[in-house]
Amino acid sequence: MIRLAKVQEIEEIMSITRACAVKMISEGIYQWNEHYPHIEAFQNDLMRNELYVLIEENKLVGSITISTVKDEEYIPIKWLTEDNLNYYIHRLAIDPTFQHKGYARKLMDFAEDFAKKKQANSIRLDTFSKNRRNQRFYESRGYRRLGNIYFPKQSEHPFYCYELVLN
Repeated sequence: MIRLAKVQEIEEIMSITRACAVKMISEGIYQWNEHYPHIEAFQNDLMRNELYVLIEENKLVGSITISTVKDEEYIPIKWLTEDNLNYYIHRLAIDPTFQHKGYARKLMDFAEDFAKKKQANSIRLDTFSKNRRNQRFYESRGYRRLGNIYFPKQSEHPFYCYELVLN
């Protein structure tokens, strides 16, 4: 089941993202660290009703943010669609003990269906340039890589921006 997150779930979501960061770092992927994701980001997502959780067998196994807010880092990117009802995916996380079981696909299916029902132009996201698995995942779903952005507190390496046109 996928539903809006509750305030009391923020700490569990943070625990999952910390576990994801540890796992990625152990694989040489320095995408998340002590600076990101931070609790304030999830609190803002929650206040805007943009934070969703995936519950399986009464356990929170993952989360995703589906936002209409365009981060300033995305401004220089030449997107495929105009800035008019675009959704942005952030902080997709699956508890490492539940990874490789199709849960990220479930969350992305949900996000894409959500955006289509809202008649959005596209879905935009970024993923770390050293995270090849994520790149293949998004490209297999039809997302096009468009440009690079940087988050200096996270890495010296770029993040790749992707967009999926919906209409």
